[in-house]
Amino acid sequence: MDTPLRLEVIVASTRPERFAPVVADWFLGALASRPEFDTGVLDLRELPLPVELTETPQVDAFRTRLAAADAFAVITSEYNHGYPASLKTALDSAKHEWRAKPIGFVSYGGLSGGLRAVEQLRQVVAELHMVSVRESVSFAQAKRRFEASGATTDGAAIDACERMLNQLAWWGRTLRTARAVDPYPG
Repeated sequence: MDTPLRLEVIVASTRPERFAPVVADWFLGALASRPEFDTGVLDLRELPLPVELTETPQVDAFRTRLAAADAFAVITSEYNHGYPASLKTALDSAKHEWRAKPIGFVSYGGLSGGLRAVEQLRQVVAELHMVSVRESVSFAQAKRRFEASGATTDGAAIDACERMLNQLAWWGRTLRTARAVDPYPG
């Protein structure tokens, strides 16, 4: 088997009352049975990235983690039909470190389940020269989809998660090989 792919899971919401940890824990649980991934977590609530996009030791450390990654998954809420400002700051805090790497999305929110945020993010990550995998995971009315234990019986989300991880693994392997053979010209 190839060396496991370094997958960085980015938890986007920074609100004090955020639901993100429930969704993130569920997703990390799904990843636990996937040996093709070596998983790390970048919780934006814990990362002091400056909104002015200035250079700091924290930004340097963040970029180093991104550069070492083979793939990304974002856990994002939807606020006012968009994604959190903390995620935009994170995306804008790096440039080349994102390029030629796949990204998948796990979203949650009200009736749309965060899908409007994901569609906006697909435009942004394309500009960063990333590959957005087609499958995404979405939890409409998320608080109703999870049990007190953090488990979910949402079959559509469970199936979508499996398909998304398969796509992230394929793109992650393919792009890692391509970057090694012929560095991305971006």
